[in-house]
Amino acid sequence: MTNNLTCTDEKYNAHTCSEVDPFDHHHLWHPYTSLPPTYPNLVIERCDGVYLYTKSGEPLIDGMSSWWACTHGYNHPKLNQAIREQLNKMSHVMFGGLTHQPAIDLGKKLLSIVPQGLDAIFYADSGSISVEVALKMAMQYQLAKNKPEKNKIATTYSGYYGDTWHAMSICDPIGGMHSIYGNQLPVQLFTDKPIDGFESEMTENEREKLTQFFEDNHNGMAAFIIEPIVQGAGGMRFYSPQYLQLIRKLCSHYDVLMIADEIATGFGRTGKMFACNHANISPDIMTIGKALTGGYMTFAATLCQRYVADTIANSKYAALMHGPTFMGNPLACSVAIASLDLVIDYDYPARARQIQQFLQSQLSEVKSHPEVVDVRVLGAIGVIELNEAVDMPTFQRLLVANKIWVRPFGKLIYIMPPIIMTESEIATLCRRLKLTIEQYLGVSIG
Repeated sequence: MTNNLTCTDEKYNAHTCSEVDPFDHHHLWHPYTSLPPTYPNLVIERCDGVYLYTKSGEPLIDGMSSWWACTHGYNHPKLNQAIREQLNKMSHVMFGGLTHQPAIDLGKKLLSIVPQGLDAIFYADSGSISVEVALKMAMQYQLAKNKPEKNKIATTYSGYYGDTWHAMSICDPIGGMHSIYGNQLPVQLFTDKPIDGFESEMTENEREKLTQFFEDNHNGMAAFIIEPIVQGAGGMRFYSPQYLQLIRKLCSHYDVLMIADEIATGFGRTGKMFACNHANISPDIMTIGKALTGGYMTFAATLCQRYVADTIANSKYAALMHGPTFMGNPLACSVAIASLDLVIDYDYPARARQIQQFLQSQLSEVKSHPEVVDVRVLGAIGVIELNEAVDMPTFQRLLVANKIWVRPFGKLIYIMPPIIMTESEIATLCRRLKLTIEQYLGVSIG
């Protein structure tokens, strides 16, 4: 495609092109794409409930919760009210030397639901920044214990932790999206990814290899970071809670901090309030974001056990040297409180377990297609893995024509619908998704 936006290319149609803004196409760089992009970015005029409305007023059912954040859907009256009420008081005030009631109230609410022992909270701008803060905490903790040699972060292959510099260094260095940066990134420690399958038992060989990895590398390990139960953008993989339990045991034995990245999995998405709850373990440090504000504001947090904060405070490295300008933003804190109220009051973990059963019944027949490698479901997450990578221009055109919004990557077509989505809406989403896949593959399913 040339720099001139045209509707003559067969991968576009008149309807799609009517939804594209030429200025956006030529001047605004969108995530994980070139400028101009190889396929159009649709202009969304408004959102309501589980629907995105295009310029022409066409409603698309959102199967992505806007990258997993809008767990309550859009234009939610309680979240709108929280923003309005706080806006009348103050939209922002610096967190350096000052505090405010929304930050205090949010902290109390968080500590009432997070895994046991997490006790100190650092508010951050975004999920990726909360990971950077977690890594800083781990490094500073080891320095405070006079162990400067413990300065590496360990993790598994197939992980994804964000797009900032040190977060990129712990993403999969071979198959991950940041592999092009190569040796420019800090060199970290990697071990095999967990074996597939939430219901699978850890093999003795897997246990031995992970134990040996810790034995060989613990002297240089500040922390081990893991996405609990679900490896997200690294492959939408589910694995056994037993793996988390072993990580917890090994980290405790070798004085390595365990960091759980719950940015994607927190607040009920996997059928538990936090994915760590599946294994009944508490990490030393945990990151949260995305659904924290219900998708209303960019906001995240890094939580740690009290002994991590105390060890840092009682050393010559007492201050954690990180201070985002918008740290603890009152608008974000206020809407986060309202978001957590909805999660708790309507028991989102239980609702996600109901959605899991419904997705399993709706998507199971797709597995019979020869081009489909696997169909897997956990909580309010459904994944269809193909043999070949999806051709995005073609697939996106079909999605829009079928009035749904899903964002595949690589070989993976997956959905993470808003938790508020009704069974009728989920059925419609799944039916239209199956139709899109049939049209894309050219073969009937079921």
